[in-house]
Amino acid sequence: MRIKRKDSKKTWLNAGIGSIGFASFFSDSGHEMVTSLLPSFLTSAFHASAGILGLIEGVADALAGIMKLVGGPLANSERLRGKLASGGYLGTAAATAAIGLATSVWQVGAFRALAWMSRGLRSPARDTMLASLADKENYGKAYGIERAGDNLGAVLGPLLASVLVGWIGIRHAIYFSIIPGILAAIAITVAAKAVKKNSEPIQRRIRLEFAGLKEAKLLRPLLPVTFFELGNVATTLLILRATQLLHTGARSLTAAASLAILTYAAHNAVASIAAVAGGHWIDRSGPKVVFATGVGIYFLAYLGFATTSHSWIWLLGAFALAGAGIGLTEPAESTLVPRILPDHLRGSGFGLLGGIQSFGGFASTAIVGLLYTVISPEAGFVYAAAWMLLAGILSSRSRLNSTDA
Repeated sequence: MRIKRKDSKKTWLNAGIGSIGFASFFSDSGHEMVTSLLPSFLTSAFHASAGILGLIEGVADALAGIMKLVGGPLANSERLRGKLASGGYLGTAAATAAIGLATSVWQVGAFRALAWMSRGLRSPARDTMLASLADKENYGKAYGIERAGDNLGAVLGPLLASVLVGWIGIRHAIYFSIIPGILAAIAITVAAKAVKKNSEPIQRRIRLEFAGLKEAKLLRPLLPVTFFELGNVATTLLILRATQLLHTGARSLTAAASLAILTYAAHNAVASIAAVAGGHWIDRSGPKVVFATGVGIYFLAYLGFATTSHSWIWLLGAFALAGAGIGLTEPAESTLVPRILPDHLRGSGFGLLGGIQSFGGFASTAIVGLLYTVISPEAGFVYAAAWMLLAGILSSRSRLNSTDA
């Protein structure tokens, strides 16, 4: 595929990259409204436990992983990328808002799964489109912008939720998530037009190309990423942990949930700043050092959640550390794929990376949720921290930089 560009140092932030950033911002604003409300919705409306929450999130992550593996080979075709991305964003919006219609736990799980399946299908197409809009020396910045948009949306979403839930209640607040979701679909459509305008579509084979990925030496650098994802639990468990710790003394459950949502919003604000800074750092030093730093910060964050402190300041610090960790690791993971792979393999590469992220999320969230319920919350977060420690050790000995691959 041929891309016409001007001086990359002056034009790396173009309309297409900006549109993808806005798509991530709007989409996350919508589904993070629901994510922040989901623990309270499940416990108040259906009396569900942390184990059920972990199972719902874990299954949704697993199904998203399957769809990423399906969507990756499809995204190898330039002709399909825009359609996959637009349809995926719209499907995520519709299924997320439909959670408000649920009258049982299984219905919540089904709608959450449908939303995450749509999210999984769109991700390789979006990330491959982004690689085609950026120059190699600016991949970190481009993926940092996308992740920053995602995390800024996750700031606005919980804030909107905290306002709407007091005004119209949890169910009706969930319905409102459809609005930013539709705006996201519009923004990604604009980005798809930018890709189409600046490229010459070539018909690609629609298959995983595992042999090609192995030959390109992508698999070994993904090993520390796999270890990291096996400890990367869904943020809903962090919100639940904060809510339970803050529900003490004269503070009601409603007040505790609102405060937990606000600290979660701070987590995402920190993640946005870290993503932008990390993107620039990646372009200077490569993804390895940025990824390792993010993993180390995450290790400290999980130790913070493993304590029994009821101080909102302490929990704010733990959320901020987790935000910095994810803000650094996600752009590093995404940048790894286009640095190593040619365009005709990138869809498959992003599909494989997405599958690792989702299946790791399924395993970590389900196991931590089970440990949280059966043994103690402390045991769950110590387990997650152990995986971060292993990922940090492995990444220090790995070849995460493409020049070393």
